[in-house]
Amino acid sequence: MGISLNWARANSSFALRSSSRSCTSFAMTSVPNPPGGNVAERLSRTAGLFPDQLALIVCDQHGHSTTQHTFRELDELVDRLAAGLIQQGVSPGDRLVLMVRPGTEFLALTFAMFRAGAVVVLIDPGMGLRRVVTCLEQARPDGFVAISRVQWARCLYRRRFPGARLNVRVGGWAPALCSYRQLANTELTGFQPPDILSQDPAAIIFTSGSTGPAKGVEYEHGMFCAQADLLQTQFGIAAGERDLPGFPLFALFNVVMGVTSVFPDIDPTRPADVDPRHIVAPIMEQQVTQAFGSPALWERVGQHCREHQLTLPSLSRVLSAGAPVPPHVVESMRDALTASGADIHTPYGATEALPVAVISGRNIVSSTASRSATGAGTCVGALFPEIEVRIARIDDEPVKSFSDLQLLPLGDIGEIIVRGPSVTKRYFQRSQATALAKVTDGDTTWHRMGDVGYLDAEGRLWFCGRKAHRVETDSGTLFSVPCEAIFNQHSAVRRSALVGIGERPHQRPAIVVECHDPRGPSESLAKELHTLAANHSLTESIESVLFHPSFPVDIRHNVKINREQLATWAASQPASLQHHR
Repeated sequence: MGISLNWARANSSFALRSSSRSCTSFAMTSVPNPPGGNVAERLSRTAGLFPDQLALIVCDQHGHSTTQHTFRELDELVDRLAAGLIQQGVSPGDRLVLMVRPGTEFLALTFAMFRAGAVVVLIDPGMGLRRVVTCLEQARPDGFVAISRVQWARCLYRRRFPGARLNVRVGGWAPALCSYRQLANTELTGFQPPDILSQDPAAIIFTSGSTGPAKGVEYEHGMFCAQADLLQTQFGIAAGERDLPGFPLFALFNVVMGVTSVFPDIDPTRPADVDPRHIVAPIMEQQVTQAFGSPALWERVGQHCREHQLTLPSLSRVLSAGAPVPPHVVESMRDALTASGADIHTPYGATEALPVAVISGRNIVSSTASRSATGAGTCVGALFPEIEVRIARIDDEPVKSFSDLQLLPLGDIGEIIVRGPSVTKRYFQRSQATALAKVTDGDTTWHRMGDVGYLDAEGRLWFCGRKAHRVETDSGTLFSVPCEAIFNQHSAVRRSALVGIGERPHQRPAIVVECHDPRGPSESLAKELHTLAANHSLTESIESVLFHPSFPVDIRHNVKINREQLATWAASQPASLQHHR
């Protein structure tokens, strides 16, 4: 998870748990995946169909393979690790924190915990030690499966984790029950994994906390299976493809789909600082066909390819999520993709509900970008199969039942709510947050995305910003994304942020601007931005312009602007620095 460690290569000489796994010839096809059951059984099914296909490749900075395992080897390793965990006392429902480097250990341990029935607790260490410890304390872990540095931190904060008894060190040495190497050498005689149902808990994944406290999202086994199936159906992903997961968690879907995961030598917690050569090299060297990353990562890769006149001919599909992808990033990446039909796609969703909708770069460039630039919001595209979306009147209070919602017609901006097989039902030990975000409808659950937007006549979903970022004034409500688009058209503006000064519903709107030029704004820029605002009905009420040297952004994707922090900053600025019309 972005923390360095010395990790051992596990013994690849294993015995099959079941003779029913046939060794069929490899073909570019989809893996047949019936619904339900432990998500780790999807790995067994893939290993039976494509035993000799590579499941994972770990690369160095030059894209050369340093470690690789077939699906058969991975499945057998998962068996040994799961058997070892069970022998050490792990029972179904035990919560185990996983903090290891992306690669063999990450994939194998995740699926081993699934197979053993444990609940995997995943958190981004890039959010900072204090926030990580707070989140992990909320999870009340029964143990840590982690690198030695994390195990020492667990000892330091042991009073905050009184139930953490099932601890496994991965690489190095630290106080723990056993080591990864010991688990990997577990004998399989008589091993029988517990029966796990699709509705049983599989993981607790923490949100980034970019618009509030980070919360642990409860995932069931069936939800992971549904996510993989939705992605595979939507994009036609075939077994045998190779994917570069810039966000390591997405490698889990690759295993389910029979896709090889190619792990680059990067720190996934800092995508905006990634050396683009460490992404381009493995794509070229390993003939990667699909890659996933945040907009910040693809901005660096696209710019690098343009500067060095590089193309990525093996790539047929680039996925980018976490925040809207700026049009210039879409264009630079599309220029680098030369395969027939290749494109960049931007799935929309959240930790609590993923995926929801998707749009291709081709549609952005040809159809929606021009409308977005004039304040229509960001089109996030058509809905995934089996996903339902409604737009409801904006409400900051809990809504108990779907029948209590006031639904809005096409074209009206409101709160985005979503239902489907991959939509989660609750937060772990956060009943108040669950009440605010979830709406019951019979035996199903709708998730309130915390975003505002609308559906158009073609059934496409448009994103207009976070609900928490709306600005309510005496003359009406302003939404962040449409308003900011007006100012972002100015060539001197790198990005802008709408903030409200004061309390709702009597806020004073202000626009905060970060310039391309590090020396700051010119004397005339504020006047030009005031003219832009006055000439558009969406922004004519914005009379204050402030300039900020460098916007605070979220940790996970390095692209979501922390408007709450900017609002506090704006309110503290002396009148002499606030440019008024």
